[in-house]
Amino acid sequence: MELTFADIQAAHDVVRRHLPPTPLWSYPLLDRALGTSVLVKHENTQPVGAFKVRGGLTLLDALPEADRARGTVTWSTGNHAQSMAYASHLYGARCTVVMPANASPDRAAAVEAWGGRVVLTGATLEEACRHAERLAADSGARLVSPGDTPELLAGVGTVYLEILQQRPEVDVIVVPVGSGTGAAGACLAAGALAPGCAVIGVQSAASPAAHDSWRAGELLARPNRSTVAGLATGRGYALPQRVMRSGLADFLLVTDDEIGAARRLLATAAHTLAEGAGAAGIAAVLSRPDLFAGRSVAVVCTGGNADRSELDTLVDRREQDEPLATAGISVGGQSVTFRTF
Repeated sequence: MELTFADIQAAHDVVRRHLPPTPLWSYPLLDRALGTSVLVKHENTQPVGAFKVRGGLTLLDALPEADRARGTVTWSTGNHAQSMAYASHLYGARCTVVMPANASPDRAAAVEAWGGRVVLTGATLEEACRHAERLAADSGARLVSPGDTPELLAGVGTVYLEILQQRPEVDVIVVPVGSGTGAAGACLAAGALAPGCAVIGVQSAASPAAHDSWRAGELLARPNRSTVAGLATGRGYALPQRVMRSGLADFLLVTDDEIGAARRLLATAAHTLAEGAGAAGIAAVLSRPDLFAGRSVAVVCTGGNADRSELDTLVDRREQDEPLATAGISVGGQSVTFRTF
């Protein structure tokens, strides 16, 4: 199925029946640290703490009653899982999520709290995917791909519709990329509402499958070593890659350490608790001040579901001897210091 901006508009009609638009705010201290004007779209304020909820609602609304009765099976390390469990709860459908055996216990518990069934199996997300495929085939449930399901892409695309309706003059939107549904949705929204707005993707260099697939123009598998769960996908997905191929202006890689620094900056300069993927856009701006200086930039804090290990890294251990730690960055040749607490 090919997607258009009309699909995002239709998804927005569904999403706004359930959820208000999330805030789009600027922060002077953040702008000072980044050396440019930045707007933060706060998807961390969603009821499941992440933007993926928009896709789950769009999918469950579109399912025929017979399919809802059979339920869904999907695979995920976190936010997509919560999205499916939340939407299934609202629509009275069964939901099974297969997660790798080493998945965050906090994120598995969050899925179960919304009534979803969690199956922990396999060492990787790809092994979880194969198990989900078997469960769906045996049970007759609808198999839901996190990346190649059109309704999910249309749903998450509503984030960027909201940004561009409110601020159509923005120059750049920076989008964290795991499967690529968010970046693809941003490309469709920008193409319709703000053709002059560049959409730039960002992924962890430790899990570069989507980035490398986009650069090569073909679907590739890559080692999946990032500790940032929302960006940790080991292969490219066909549907979002097709959209990104024609709509993405650039695709950057950042390190997990750079994402950690961005999380600390969001916490101190923007009063925002972000999970790793939710800070990836800020990490991209931090890593490439030359690319973003003088431009109006929108970034999406895609999620705030920081697990216990991520909460621990909000404290910069290199500065733990100081009662209130600081960290420095260089922007445009000038040193900027911010507190990391």
